[in-house]
Amino acid sequence: MKIFYLFLIPSLLFSFFRAESTGYVFFIDSSTHQFLRTQSSNDVAQSKSMLLPEVAAAVSVLLGFAPPVTLSAAGSSKLNEVLVPNPFDRPCAVFMLEVSGVDDPLVVDPKNALFSKALKSGVDLGSSKADIQLPDEEQVSVISLDKPLGDYTEEEMNDFASWLGGSYVTDATKTLHGVLTIPLANGDNVNLHMSKLVHREFALKLFALSHNIRKAMEIHEDLSLTLHRPAELIMGSFDGIKALQEQHDSDGFDKQGMRLLLATLSKIFDSLQTAYEGQIVGVIVFNGVPQPESKTLMNVMFTSRPSPRWLAETKSSLNTTLVAQLLVRRTLAWVTGVVLLIATLLGALVAASSRD
Repeated sequence: MKIFYLFLIPSLLFSFFRAESTGYVFFIDSSTHQFLRTQSSNDVAQSKSMLLPEVAAAVSVLLGFAPPVTLSAAGSSKLNEVLVPNPFDRPCAVFMLEVSGVDDPLVVDPKNALFSKALKSGVDLGSSKADIQLPDEEQVSVISLDKPLGDYTEEEMNDFASWLGGSYVTDATKTLHGVLTIPLANGDNVNLHMSKLVHREFALKLFALSHNIRKAMEIHEDLSLTLHRPAELIMGSFDGIKALQEQHDSDGFDKQGMRLLLATLSKIFDSLQTAYEGQIVGVIVFNGVPQPESKTLMNVMFTSRPSPRWLAETKSSLNTTLVAQLLVRRTLAWVTGVVLLIATLLGALVAASSRD
């Protein structure tokens, strides 16, 4: 019996803390178009906490689709406090990122230009993962930011550092063991020593995120040339802070790493704004509790509504079937007619022979 309680109590404590788990979601508007409510007219939205399914519904609406029918009246009210009430003016492109290991970025960097102007709301993370419900894949393109980083070169690291306004100094004794130096908005510099495991893991996660963002912008450029351009969801997660927090020898480097992450996200969103000509918004969820490996809070679920291609193929199949049926009927009619004609002729010949 005692063994049972030893297993039961930790389980109950885990469930309790999970139920109380909260984070923050930041809705970042376009720099040239207004798709979200402004802070001054939306103080209520910042005080109300959202549920994960409500965040997922907001993403669906921003992409130009209807919210799920399961959204409650309270959830619809919260969406109305975040989104501009114009269903014909949606960006149809969303950059969504889950960041684990950071509870509230404004505690780390209160004057951050990107997040200090964004709509902020608490989010209940105690429930299971939420589904972003989307129609068929022909109407929306989902681009993952979680693709692993392959082999890289020192030239690519130098380009990454230059993209962030910094520099990369190589190590003459060993390849890919140089030092990344990235300036922050407050004037400080963050030095990432690639010879240190903690620094290297964090730097490579940042590098992978920026690399996948560039791939996403290349895909967007190709999609923009298509006749029927789909909505675009650029979606991924970042857990690089967890690696810093788990190391006891980081010497407070996790705080510097958080500031560098926020600076990188600002640079990423500026690049997306340019590539999408302002027709994109950001939805970034911060979860102070690090997530297990490969576990995310948001999932994409495609509905079963038939796509135009499927309908066209079905219509074509039905037309082919009708033509085949008509051909069979006409053939049977002709065969029946010929048989009746032969039978009539044979009957006439038999009658003539019997008279003779």
